[in-house]
Amino acid sequence: MDHAIKAVHSPAKSSIVLHAAAGYDLLLSVLTLGREGALRTKILRPANLSPGEHVLDIGCGTGTTAIAARRLVEPSGSVVGMDASPEMLARARKKAARAGLDIDFRNGLAEALPFPDAQFGVVLSTMMLHHLPVALRRKCAQEVRRVLKPGGRVLAVDFTTAPGSKGIVAYFHRRGHTNLAEMTDIFRGSGMEISETGKVGFGDLHYVLAAAPKNKPEVQN
Repeated sequence: MDHAIKAVHSPAKSSIVLHAAAGYDLLLSVLTLGREGALRTKILRPANLSPGEHVLDIGCGTGTTAIAARRLVEPSGSVVGMDASPEMLARARKKAARAGLDIDFRNGLAEALPFPDAQFGVVLSTMMLHHLPVALRRKCAQEVRRVLKPGGRVLAVDFTTAPGSKGIVAYFHRRGHTNLAEMTDIFRGSGMEISETGKVGFGDLHYVLAAAPKNKPEVQN
């Protein structure tokens, strides 16, 4: 257990659930030198969100990215934030209320999204995939494709530094590891088309932007 965050690995869920939400926000503020707002802006830029879009933020944590996304899709758009941690969601709801924003926060797992098919135009996954075992990352990508509308897009952002590195990236990699090639592969393997990849511009964060086909064939398991 870390001093600020308790991470619980659940055999039933086979994924890591982070708790101690207030400590998580404080830790991010310290590790980003108070630049978390700038980080979220850079993270969302490749998604090119527009007013009126309907967005799902999986692994939303304490809601900072969901809040930033909601401002970009106002006034007629919507954002749903989903996380496995009730503590994170409780803090996210308070933050959204303070910001005067209507965001639907729900409890759920990234590998079993509790939404019907073809519901969202955009799905966001920011610094979440490395919390999942490799097999569940692929299941998550299949679920993302399922809930995306034909032609919808997903923006996945995560750390890609090799284990053993130092600093903020190494801290978060203690909970898992991924790389740009794997991120690209799992979304392409789910039947989506890779539109763009690159660096976020903050540490070693990289992104993959992918699109669901306009005509949605069956996903192969």
